[in-house]
Amino acid sequence: MKVFEGGVTAAKGFKAAGVPAGIKYQNRKDMALLVSTVPAKAAGTFTSNVVKAAPVLWDREIVEGSGMARAIVVNSGIANACTGEEGKRICEETAEAAAGLLKLSGKEVLVASTGVIGMQIDIERIREGLKLLAGALGDTPEKGTEAAEAIMTTDTKSKQAAVTLEIGGKSVTIGGMCKGSGMIHPNMCTMLAFVTTDCDISPGLLKKAARESIEDTFNMISVDGDTSTNDTFLILANGEAKNPVITEENDDYRMFLNALRLVNETLAKKMAGDGEGATALVESRVTGAASKADARALAKSVITSSLTKAAIFGHDANWGRILCALGYAGVDFDPDALELWIESEAGKLLLFEKGRAADYSEEEAGKILSSREVKIISVLHEGEAEATAWGCDLTYDYVKINADYRS
Repeated sequence: MKVFEGGVTAAKGFKAAGVPAGIKYQNRKDMALLVSTVPAKAAGTFTSNVVKAAPVLWDREIVEGSGMARAIVVNSGIANACTGEEGKRICEETAEAAAGLLKLSGKEVLVASTGVIGMQIDIERIREGLKLLAGALGDTPEKGTEAAEAIMTTDTKSKQAAVTLEIGGKSVTIGGMCKGSGMIHPNMCTMLAFVTTDCDISPGLLKKAARESIEDTFNMISVDGDTSTNDTFLILANGEAKNPVITEENDDYRMFLNALRLVNETLAKKMAGDGEGATALVESRVTGAASKADARALAKSVITSSLTKAAIFGHDANWGRILCALGYAGVDFDPDALELWIESEAGKLLLFEKGRAADYSEEEAGKILSSREVKIISVLHEGEAEATAWGCDLTYDYVKINADYRS
């Protein structure tokens, strides 16, 4: 398996583009189009929020219905959430407009939106944007980057990842892009993530891989504890690699699943590290848990703790906040058997063991916590299960960004 610089155009048979359409922003790319040159199987997962944006409802119907799609249209700036019947109509008209330009059926077009909740999208700007996008489509890495940039809102950088592997003697590629910086606390989904692959795989196994691949990736990140109304993960598989079709959970399937997990983990970490106002990516690793479920709950509890996140920003080794977050995770464990460590490129340090503070240097701890990437390691000695979650520190800028987000 080889990781390389690439995104949604890395796999064979996919084109993309990103353009400024004036949806909400001026003079910046805010609309993207992703197209498979041949019919593609589609799978996805969506927000667990009871309040679901119109594009989520549109996409879910297609993914759970025909399970086939040829194109994805994405706009940033306006979320098309809580927009009533007009919001649903916008999705349908967007899909039909794209289908007309691409000579497809409207039900082959998926739609996604991100941005301010409650605002209505100007469909004429969508139509004009689609005309620009259709004329700008290409399969180069630069076109993939254009699309990744066009789906950003408060993100400070675009997020892409790609891997290649060999299945049945054929080179298979998986590439993806995502956006997300705030309102990030996924559950069976992420903010917006789109993955393409030229692998030939059955519809059932593609859906299974989509579900399984997010459990320890997108589902294990949090920026601020808020699950969005628009969270969407979509994957298109067009079979252009011409590998022997994967129809059972054999070695080929496991290789594909592992590669998909790698792409998703890379994207998820980029999302967590680019949290609004963040200065550090925080990794919470739990080992020695009694079960996988316990390990996941504990790891996520640490990275969702506002007090812990604030302490990381202040480079303060306040291990009491970590212990507290573990304690309210809903998992029973023995605090006296717990070890707490912190680690970064500056070193590794034991903070807590045997029910009390370890003998450590606050100065050394501060240096470790001053790194761009910080790990918090909780060793339980309760079993063999482990899990990792990713988040970021909580800074002054997070409040500034969200205090005037609509303006």
